[in-house]
Amino acid sequence: MAHSKRLSKWLISGPPLLYLILFFAIPTLIMVFAAFRFPGDYGGLLPLIGTNDAGSTALLINRENWHDFLTLDNFARFFDDPIYIELFVKSFWYAGITTLVCLVLAYPLAWLIARSSKKYRDLLVLLVILPFWSNFLVRVYAWMIILGPQGYLARAANAFLALFGFGPIQILFSHFAVILVLVYVHLPFMVLPLYANLEKHDMNLLDAAQDLGANAWQRFWRITWPLSLPGVFAGAALVFIPALGMFAVPDLVGGTDGFMVGNLIKQQFLDSRDWPFGSVLSIMLTLAVLLLAAIAGWLGRGGKRDGI
Repeated sequence: MAHSKRLSKWLISGPPLLYLILFFAIPTLIMVFAAFRFPGDYGGLLPLIGTNDAGSTALLINRENWHDFLTLDNFARFFDDPIYIELFVKSFWYAGITTLVCLVLAYPLAWLIARSSKKYRDLLVLLVILPFWSNFLVRVYAWMIILGPQGYLARAANAFLALFGFGPIQILFSHFAVILVLVYVHLPFMVLPLYANLEKHDMNLLDAAQDLGANAWQRFWRITWPLSLPGVFAGAALVFIPALGMFAVPDLVGGTDGFMVGNLIKQQFLDSRDWPFGSVLSIMLTLAVLLLAAIAGWLGRGGKRDGI
């Protein structure tokens, strides 16, 4: 019986565990190892296997010459040049603004969906996830047309500014365009966790608070908001983390002004072919995300200890 339970457990957990090892753990270890390597003469990594003095193929690294193949210079380069830290700060700023705007827009929408009748609730949820039915890049290219100089949005904005004597502005390839499209892309990831949380709230609590003399703001701030914090934290993580490493949106609608750390990582791997430094940037971004996840988890546990 015990053997059967153990076999069933491995049959259930084995495939996803194997998947995580093959496609997450092993690539992460390769990336960590690559961060300590030298770049090759033509990009990539300096080979560890090659032709030795005897003319045969062998492992080139050994106990005596390991410093010719392994180095900390890539990490030193990251911390010595302030431009990389500034780029990380800029990316955090973009992701933070995107998360905040998504929260402000998604909260009333999720509340409306959660308090709608069952007849309309499923339709509203369907409308929220409807953008996922089309390709991500197609939607971003559509925004390039909307925000372009000949787009209706830019023409209307410039016509309005002309009434007050101001010159035309460029919406595409700006900070505003990056944040606008990032919010558009990630808004459903904030709406859905909030909706799943708000739907479970006991409305009797609000009725009881109203009977005790609490106004609408007090009922929201003392009851609804604390109860919705798990959904807020989940939505913030689902928005902030992908937005932090995004490179397609800044590349397409941001231009040079919208350059983020994800664009730098892509540039190091694909354009410069400096894989060791690209791995360092990826490690630093991963550590930043893990730190944020730990902080979010700590805040969530704190809320539960307070009885929320």
